[in-house]
Amino acid sequence: MRTILLAVHVARDEATKIAAAFAADLRAEGLDVRILDTEVDQLRAAGLEATDVVPSAPGAAQGCELAVVFGGDGTILRAAELCRGTDTPVLGVNLGHVGFLAEADAEDLHDVVRGVVDRSFTVEERLTVDVAVTVGGEIVATNWALNEASVEKAARERMLEIVVEIDGRPVSRWGCDGVVCATPTGSTAYNFSAGGPIVWPEVSALLMVPISAHALFARPLVVSPDSTLAIEIVGEQSTGVLWCDGRRAADLPFGARVEVRKGATPVRLARLQPASFTDRLVRKFDLPINGWRGAAERRQRGES
Repeated sequence: MRTILLAVHVARDEATKIAAAFAADLRAEGLDVRILDTEVDQLRAAGLEATDVVPSAPGAAQGCELAVVFGGDGTILRAAELCRGTDTPVLGVNLGHVGFLAEADAEDLHDVVRGVVDRSFTVEERLTVDVAVTVGGEIVATNWALNEASVEKAARERMLEIVVEIDGRPVSRWGCDGVVCATPTGSTAYNFSAGGPIVWPEVSALLMVPISAHALFARPLVVSPDSTLAIEIVGEQSTGVLWCDGRRAADLPFGARVEVRKGATPVRLARLQPASFTDRLVRKFDLPINGWRGAAERRQRGES
């Protein structure tokens, strides 16, 4: 039996209704649907019939052909956690605002059903980061992220005093609100809001972007994917918080050191059709492109 995992933003009635309709279409095609124990009541109230219910935890997607997400980027990040440790790719149906990680919109539901049933989707692997926190030379926490790992001040009224390091060499000391260490996938998320560059997903790189740094040199850095980014909290009254994808947190006392490296396990995203990242960027951010004559000029030259 082919099994599809659903992850749904159940706080939105629209999401539960669309997910229930999607599940009914899959079952009519002979596919099984797996749902999460934290979402079962809302989905069954919306009319979804499913007997395969699993705990909402990493590994929930084990044995599933695909995880289909109904929600925004936050729900897709949650689904990435559920698929971690499996080979199950994630396909997002956007019901949020920008929805940069999503592949389709709600009005494309028929195409999503056909793509899943026919297995006409492709899968691309996205770079992640692994994160380790040490205090006094002892590892006290480990984590990972698809979008970014951010070190942020714990107290609103006090700046975070840090030293940043690349590949074992110090770069600068900043008094700041925090630092974002992002992947190319995360370059359109927190990194973008912090003033970092947008990086095309196929580029293999790591990004480090200061947040409101009080320093002459406080520019975004783009480094090799094989580099190690490190952040040390050096201010005696500074305490911070590590956030991974804005979902998983760890406290950072004075003297804590955060190391960020290319992740050992990528996240697999399903795509229904090949699409230019440039076109996705223009569509998601509604960028003005009026007056572009490239296509017409190519046609005049007889080019495709």
